Amino acid sequence: MATITKRSKNSWRAVVSLYKHGEYKRLSKTFKTKADAKRWTLENELLKGKGKDLAQRETAFADFFEQWVHIVKKKDVRETTFQNYLITVAIVKRLFKDIKLKNLNDLVVQLKIDEYAETHSRKTTTEVLLKIRTALRYAYARGFLDNDFANLIKTRGKDLPKRNKALSITELKLLRKYLLDNSDKEFHILVLLAIETGARRGELLGITPEAIYEYGVKIEQSISPTSNDNQLKTKHSFREISINKDVYDLLKTISPKENGYLFDWEGFHQSAQLQTLLKEIGISKTTFHGLRDTHASFLFSENISLDYVSRRLGHNSVLTTQNYYLELMPEKKHQHDADALNLLNSLSN
Repeated sequence: MATITKRSKNSWRAVVSLYKHGEYKRLSKTFKTKADAKRWTLENELLKGKGKDLAQRETAFADFFEQWVHIVKKKDVRETTFQNYLITVAIVKRLFKDIKLKNLNDLVVQLKIDEYAETHSRKTTTEVLLKIRTALRYAYARGFLDNDFANLIKTRGKDLPKRNKALSITELKLLRKYLLDNSDKEFHILVLLAIETGARRGELLGITPEAIYEYGVKIEQSISPTSNDNQLKTKHSFREISINKDVYDLLKTISPKENGYLFDWEGFHQSAQLQTLLKEIGISKTTFHGLRDTHASFLFSENISLDYVSRRLGHNSVLTTQNYYLELMPEKKHQHDADALNLLNSLSN
């Protein structure tokens, strides 16, 4: 039931009574005219009749998002993914501050996403937006929002240069030779295994002596720097990857650590160590994950089938492989350009 009370000459107070789960609550607001007060009470009574949870609509979106992450998502995702959600909680708090659920619409959220995109890449912005969209859909389903506007919000962000840059074939050969010639350092063997298998860093750090066979490596777990969760990314990540004899022989020389794993985690500073190594050799800068890109790009350049590369990388589907790794190394691109032009030129002969 709604009531409207005159408080002064230019002040009218409207109150909407709420009853849910055996508890009474009141939603109130002050207006300058009685007509505005009536319009507001009518709108909220209609919403109440549709089952909307008006009390929750007064909650700040940032607070709602944090509650949703801890109550809903924590049970749905792996620990490492949950840690990523916690990072997004801090981002949402900084962007939305005290903006309430009732004040959200596609324009408000779009402005906040655009604000975030000013200093972040399109990829990072998209990852944040996907989480916010999911939370907004949940809020709508629970009756906290009037409209399902999540799909109207777009990612705009900057297309920054790719950090995980694949090395050229020339650089790959130079790096592999250097690693084989200087295999006295354990980190060099780790890098060699990375370009040999295309495995993720966490998967390599999760290798035990029992996972090595002649001639290959079983990928059975993945080490994370943010949690104790050692599960692999997906069920398709469980796989066996073949390796050459020289790499196998080097792996057999490494003694397992006290924790049972083959490689020392070294504070998860492998990318920094890689930068130092590449600079020493005179090779282009890339990240440790860039070694995975290098492995995939090299196989594509040598006409290895997409299906095989996808399974070797541990992807869910070939579409994932196409979206992220279907790039040719510079030398092969030039060769294919020449082949394509020669083929087209033959049409006029």
